[in-house]
Amino acid sequence: MGKTFSEIDDDLQNFIARQHLFFVATAPLSADGHVNVSPKGLDTFRVLGSTTVVYLDLTGSGVETIAHLRENGRLTIMFCAFEGRPRILRLYGHGRAVEPGDSDWSSVSAAFPDLAGVRAVVVMDVNRIADSCGYAVPLYQYAGDREQLVAWADKKGAEGLVQYRAQKNRASIDGLPGLPSAEES
Repeated sequence: MGKTFSEIDDDLQNFIARQHLFFVATAPLSADGHVNVSPKGLDTFRVLGSTTVVYLDLTGSGVETIAHLRENGRLTIMFCAFEGRPRILRLYGHGRAVEPGDSDWSSVSAAFPDLAGVRAVVVMDVNRIADSCGYAVPLYQYAGDREQLVAWADKKGAEGLVQYRAQKNRASIDGLPGLPSAEES
């Protein structure tokens, strides 16, 4: 059933490219802290190398992933096949958030479309790659992307997004430091 891989080969990269949805999981070091799992979509994921992946982090009401990455870096990304052959793929490793204005921003953001509301690119160094059967994952048909998040960010505008992030993205629900640029606002 399940296998581990030493790198993201062409087969795994093709599987990832076909998925319209992925999940990101992080946790704080505190046993009392909240584990976070976030669904991600749109055209926001790229494989940069055999053990390096990135995804666009769009402005949202929370900042759990970035806060957890700042504290301890632990990150798991999961893809599930909802169409075709059943398969689950998990990428384990350590991540960091790169914001616009950081020295490596242009290199990590270059492969993505220009979407309103981008607040960071999460860069992950993958140290474990494993798949499993996915036999219990239901079949769903992809009907399209939701446009609301990008439209909301577009309507807010650049200054409105800065203000929103300063309000909502300074700290996690457990009080961990969130988006560095929100702290400066």
